[in-house]
Amino acid sequence: GDKAFAQFLTDEIKEEKKIQKHKSLPKVSGGWELEVHGTEAKLVRKIAGEKITVTFNINNSIPPSADEETQEEQKPDEQEPDLTSTPNFVVEVIKDDTKQTLVLDCHYPEDEVGHEGEEESDIFTIREVSFQPTGESDWKDTNYTLNTDSLDWALYDHLMDFLADRGVDNTFADELIELSTALEHQEYIKFLEDLKSFVKCQ
Repeated sequence: GDKAFAQFLTDEIKEEKKIQKHKSLPKVSGGWELEVHGTEAKLVRKIAGEKITVTFNINNSIPPSADEETQEEQKPDEQEPDLTSTPNFVVEVIKDDTKQTLVLDCHYPEDEVGHEGEEESDIFTIREVSFQPTGESDWKDTNYTLNTDSLDWALYDHLMDFLADRGVDNTFADELIELSTALEHQEYIKFLEDLKSFVKCQ
């Protein structure tokens, strides 16, 4: 059984490498520096008096493809649709002269496709906003967290503009998807390789 499993993994790895779009991770334009720790990625950018970091994790970032219809329409010899990784991401804005960090929790809405015809909508939304003490890794549940569901639209628009002024806009969000998808695929291939070594190990 293990031999067959290892053989299957070998073929699978070959296939995945064949369809791998990026041999190295795509860059995000606008002077962002990338750090990757396993499945977590962090983009950092410094502008006058501020440091902006965007953190995301590729785990569970691929939305479930519940479209039964599209699968039936597919011709048998077609490639399966490209999986796209749309992770939630957290933007932290740290101003040099304050002890606080503004944290904005953002995500890609699942129904983003259905909004054609509205004025151009943003491809990501801000879900929560809070202040956290700078430099502390554990965020406090006691800090007020603003949920944007019930938020005044004007305030929400200002928050989106605030992010856009710091380079977090639709272009950025598009490139983040591209980066995350490449990273996810790379980690998937690595996982298959580890699994193969594990299965072959006597």
